[in-house]
This record gives sequence, structure tokens and C-alpha cells, in this order.
Amino acid sequence: MAPRVLVLISGNGSNLQALIDASSANPSTLDASVIHVISNKKSAYGLKRAADAGIPSTYHNLLAYKKKNPDNPQEARQAYDADLAKLILAQTPDLVVCAGWMHILSSAALEPLGDAGVDIINLHPALPGQFDGANAIERAYEAFQRGEITKTGIMIHYVITAVDKGTPIIVREIEMIKGESLEDLEDRMHAVEHVEIVNGTRVALEKREKDKQPSMRSVNRGILLITLRNTRTGLATFKKPSSRPSLRL
Repeated sequence: MAPRVLVLISGNGSNLQALIDASSANPSTLDASVIHVISNKKSAYGLKRAADAGIPSTYHNLLAYKKKNPDNPQEARQAYDADLAKLILAQTPDLVVCAGWMHILSSAALEPLGDAGVDIINLHPALPGQFDGANAIERAYEAFQRGEITKTGIMIHYVITAVDKGTPIIVREIEMIKGESLEDLEDRMHAVEHVEIVNGTRVALEKREKDKQPSMRSVNRGILLITLRNTRTGLATFKKPSSRPSLRL
């Protein structure tokens, strides 16, 4: 069975479309199935893209939570994120891809996903450590005009509570061009995004599958140690089998 991918969007959904096209191509360039789309914007065109592809979707907006708790926006956000995690986990995905998702995920969303073993990745249109957060392309363009940088880029990274600080999966540098308009830079970057969102999803899924496989690290005095590595944290845990394994050499 193909890995199950759930996509979070907020807008046009062109990166969602890249994932849909790659997974439905013949032959497929992404061995995965986009099983659900969640948007925090009701007017997001990506919802139509999902419908056109026969992919079910959910609209999940923060505003209703703010109305219920107008005096405590932080509590409203925590409740929203907790319910978002429940919506995601109900779809039993293997991987969540943030593709133009304009909402910072708190621990209320990330911890339940981590506990369930669901990885989450994000596309950010900047190089690691540069222009974290919103409006990254515009900020890079302005920095180039001031002579501060000569290149920008995109990265696909694992999502943690610190914005755009998760471990990168893919990094692509993009040279700035003198005299280029902001719109032309955006077009060039989007074209790269549509390729790398697919590559990043593939790499994350392949790493997930590899990390799920137990590896024999040592056999000492008849005891087999099995290492399981957490994809998000990189930390290893060791499990001792309940009975001594038989090894065929």
C-alpha cells in the first residue's frame, strides 16, 4: 500500500497540485497517495484542486476558536491546534506536508502527531537561517536590492515549534538576478518549489520507511539489541526482545 500523505494549505495550492500530479502520474514520480487536504482558509483555491482530484478536504479555521475565547488568544490557538491534530490523526496519514500553510503549529498540534509517529514537513522559500517566517521571498528580494545577499533558495524541513528551524531535508540555492522584478523572482522560485516539494516528500517517506526497519547493532552474550531511530528527533532507543532470537548465518 502506498504511503498516506495529508496536505495542509492556506492558499492557491500550486504545491499541492505538484504532489497530486506526481502521485497520479503514469508512471508515478511519487510513490504516495494524497488522502486528505486541510485548509485554514475557506477561499483557498487549493480546496478546488483537491475536489477536482477527488481528494476529500476539511476547512479548519482559527477564527471560531478566537470568538469562543476572545480574552485569551493563546488558549484559543492551543485548542485550535489540539483539534487540528485530532483531524489529522483521524485520517491515519504517514506524513503531513505543509504546502503553503500559513499557521504556526504549536506543541498542542505537534506533540500528538509525534506521539503517533506521524512526521510533518514544511516548504519554506528561503535558505536555512535566512528570512524565517512570513514574506521570505519579498524580504530576500529587498535584501538583494540593498546588496546584502547574492542568492536565496528554498528548503524542505521537518516542523518543530521554532518557526522554520527544523532539520532541513532538501536545500536548493537560487541565484538572484540583477534587474529582475519581484514577480519574476517569485515565478522562478515557485517553479523550483514544485519540483522540490515532491522530492522532499519522497525523501521524508523513504527515510521514514528506512527508520522503521530494526537494525541489529550488536550481539553480545546471546542478547540481541535492536535500534529504533526516531525520524524527527534523531534519537535512538534500544529494545531487548522478549526471547533470544535465532540467527541463521
